[in-house]
Amino acid sequence: MNDRPAQSPPGAARLTRRGLLVGGAAAAGVSGAALWGIANNPEQGRPVSFGSEPVPFYGARQAGIETAPQSHANFVGLDLRPDSGRDAGDAVPAVLKLWTTDAARLTQGLPALADTEPELALRPARLTVTVGLGPALFDRLGMDRLRPSSARELPPFATDRLESRWRPTDFLLQICADDPMVVAHATRVLVKDVRSLAVERWRQTGFRTARAAGPDGETARNLMGQVDGTVNPVAGTTDFDEVVFDDGNPQPWLAGGTLMVLRRIRMNLDTWDQLDRQSRELAVGRRLDNGAPLTGTRETDPVDITAMRDGIPVIPPNAHVALAHPHQPAERFLRRPYNYDEPPAAGETSESGLIFTAYQRDIDRQFLPVQRRLAQFDALNRWTTAIGSAVYVLPPGVRPGGYVGEQLFGDTAG
Repeated sequence: MNDRPAQSPPGAARLTRRGLLVGGAAAAGVSGAALWGIANNPEQGRPVSFGSEPVPFYGARQAGIETAPQSHANFVGLDLRPDSGRDAGDAVPAVLKLWTTDAARLTQGLPALADTEPELALRPARLTVTVGLGPALFDRLGMDRLRPSSARELPPFATDRLESRWRPTDFLLQICADDPMVVAHATRVLVKDVRSLAVERWRQTGFRTARAAGPDGETARNLMGQVDGTVNPVAGTTDFDEVVFDDGNPQPWLAGGTLMVLRRIRMNLDTWDQLDRQSRELAVGRRLDNGAPLTGTRETDPVDITAMRDGIPVIPPNAHVALAHPHQPAERFLRRPYNYDEPPAAGETSESGLIFTAYQRDIDRQFLPVQRRLAQFDALNRWTTAIGSAVYVLPPGVRPGGYVGEQLFGDTAG
């Protein structure tokens, strides 16, 4: 990679010595030369902390999937510009190459090549950048034969109230880190990278429990107070690989990639607040204090949907956990959700919910059977509504000197 200092873009505003307040430079405590030295030698002057931790960018799989979830995330949907003056077959690789070049630097604590705020890049805080391609993009590229068969928009569900502002897009950027400043800076850099080729359609900002606020590996909670993500495949195991990552059959180019379902789920916390604790636990099927199923005592105890007490199911058949529990071995996937909490619209008292993400090899076999049951019977449907839905193909990882998605275009060239 090219490690030259970031350059100011043409026409960038400049601050003259005369324009500085007297003493301003001294108060800053660092000269311009020292600042550039730190930017290009990030270990200099950097305190050792988890904020300095990098996640490797290069590898057989994209980071941000098997990576332990970070505290903050942005999900950014973008579309190709129809007025870019470039054919889609040229524009898409150009976008992917730009993102690869800068993501490779930012995730390691180095400023992007044209970074106008290099100071914000020095502590990566486990930053990961994961790139996805919308199913419709394959058709626009004339590559429909290379699109995985289950990579298509989800069918409509009776409980959905999808809003057009969260519609599917050509590209997805999933940007995660333990520091919201890092997420914001990386998002700005990567969106700015491709401004002449792609336009941002939406941005979904999410959060989880702050780093070090609890033990590492502790299951996160959503804004309803529930533990969320208990029965997940374990990272680093063969089981995880078989559930999440594609094996290249029947699409060799996708080996090491995965399919992502992204759902924006609004929660009606005001009416949820009206329930007593027992009613909440019956709707979920788990204890709120420790996440244990109602048929167990610990969070990791197996869910027993057949257990009865005085002739009544311990876990109601319409409880969320009873329906989300796999009914077939294939009905498993990785969940990596984030909460959102935003200013409510006029006359409303809350605008909160879940940015639900599911990663798997085959959406038809893994996600859809579970989602159909939930849409039809889930007791939580009284308090949750999907307002956004999209599917993305996440290409395999990147080798040094390559770019995200090169396997797709290499296959076409062959």
